[in-house]
Amino acid sequence: MEFWLLSLPLDKTSLASLEKLKRTIAKTNLATCGKLSIPELKVGTLDNLLSVSDNLSQLDTLTESVIKKTCHFMGEVMEQASDKVLEKGLVNGDHSGVRPSPSKAYFQALRVDLVKYVTKFQWDRAKYPTSLPLRVLADNINKQVSQVDAEFKSRASTYNSIKSSLHCLQRKAEGNLHTRGLNDIVTREDVMESEYLTTLLVVVSRGDYKQWDSTYESFSLFVVPRSSRMLYEDTQCGVFSVILFRRAVSDFRERAKQSKFTVRQCNMEVEEKHLQEIQRLNVDNKEQHVVFVRWLKVNFREVFVAWIHLKALRVFVESVLRYGLPVSYQALLLQPDRKRVKRLRQELSTLFMHLEPSAMSNKVDASFDVPEMIQQEYFSYICFQINTNMLDTGK
Repeated sequence: MEFWLLSLPLDKTSLASLEKLKRTIAKTNLATCGKLSIPELKVGTLDNLLSVSDNLSQLDTLTESVIKKTCHFMGEVMEQASDKVLEKGLVNGDHSGVRPSPSKAYFQALRVDLVKYVTKFQWDRAKYPTSLPLRVLADNINKQVSQVDAEFKSRASTYNSIKSSLHCLQRKAEGNLHTRGLNDIVTREDVMESEYLTTLLVVVSRGDYKQWDSTYESFSLFVVPRSSRMLYEDTQCGVFSVILFRRAVSDFRERAKQSKFTVRQCNMEVEEKHLQEIQRLNVDNKEQHVVFVRWLKVNFREVFVAWIHLKALRVFVESVLRYGLPVSYQALLLQPDRKRVKRLRQELSTLFMHLEPSAMSNKVDASFDVPEMIQQEYFSYICFQINTNMLDTGK
């Protein structure tokens, strides 16, 4: 979903063109159109405005990137959860309880909430006092967004580290019997250890059980007779325990290898620590998930609100720079029909070509290079876009 923030001067020609635009939109349904309320802000000097304009352009890019990152990660994290809950606190601060719902439903609700916030936008004078200079307002937004970006990177790194460690341990626990951990298979009662005796675990293919039973005692003179016992089997192999003298472990291991049996020496303390680590990481992962999802939702809201104020700030600054003083412009919010965007652009270009005829050297609005080699569209009227397609991550 996309919105266009337009700014038009209040001269007679532009006002007449605006009325014509409203009639055209009403007849053709090219878009929905409404006013955008932007308060009068401190103008300052021309040099200051030019500097602020450049800073706002870069800040706009940063803020949008933070919004996309947090939204994308929020979608991933919510999809990974076994219990996906449509939580409280959408952009408008609605804290009424809602029923649990998958992440797709959350993003659908969030999309509705964002549209409502944009279309009913009111400048937050408590958070962004209009008495402050434009540069200070821009710096405040920059600090807010940069802080969220830095904290996001830190929290995402911690979350991914825990998840990666847990996944690694789980993979070891879920491999085949030749390599996987044995903590969920072998108990202390299965292992006999003493000063002279020890227990080895041997992985035997299902087709070689008879061979194992008839040969394992011959691998060493120091094997305890009839000590082999099956502890576990899956569709391919079985795990057998065997008791022998410690002095014979090396010889037994070599003879078993020659017979294509895999010896697994089991250290119960290590296996128990391994199991405890998995349990600890499971708890940490669940706790981090709850905290991180909550943080993402709250801070996505905060940065989105800052972004819309930033867009309004850009409209004000560019209106003064292009249309001059005293401040006199009309800010509009258009929501184009996505299938008729080209037609709407053509209509706007025709209606407002008087604002800057040089911009109409091509039939459709031109493009130009801006600092940092970012290619942006340039129009005879002021236009900034708000794109909420990042919410498609919830689909």
